[in-house]
Amino acid sequence: MPKENKIRKLATKPLQMKLFMLANLPMGLLAGLKIIEIDKSKATVSVPFKYLNKNPFRSMYFAVMAMAAELSSGILSLAALHDTKVPVSMLVLDMQADFIKKAKTKIVFSCNDGEKIIAAINKSIQTGEGETLIVHTEGHDTSGEKVAAFSFTWTFKPKQKR
Repeated sequence: MPKENKIRKLATKPLQMKLFMLANLPMGLLAGLKIIEIDKSKATVSVPFKYLNKNPFRSMYFAVMAMAAELSSGILSLAALHDTKVPVSMLVLDMQADFIKKAKTKIVFSCNDGEKIIAAINKSIQTGEGETLIVHTEGHDTSGEKVAAFSFTWTFKPKQKR
């Protein structure tokens, strides 16, 4: 029986996840990021529309949305790395964003590229070389309308033994 994934388990426990974010992603905690769902193939992250997250135009600040969008792919990557026996580094190399509509409510970002992330990490481990991968995430408001779409280029590379 495979061992339980610590990151996926952590994401299902709100208090422990808040402590993790306090230690590792404090701005995410202040913004109110919340992992709604995570499995091997998909992660969903919400971000509320609140005073700390707004801009002068009465909508959500773009950087807050970028943070939530990045977490939806980053948590999939972290979970996939916890399933490997080899230490692998990960880093965002590039980001592209399309802002379609003003974000004036809670926004939910979903990334469905978990299997692609796992494949890229496994290829990197097999070859010993860095691997880059573009993953996509979309944000929808409470009415279900798409407000933003992000593409993140992640790099994965096995850590060198010293």
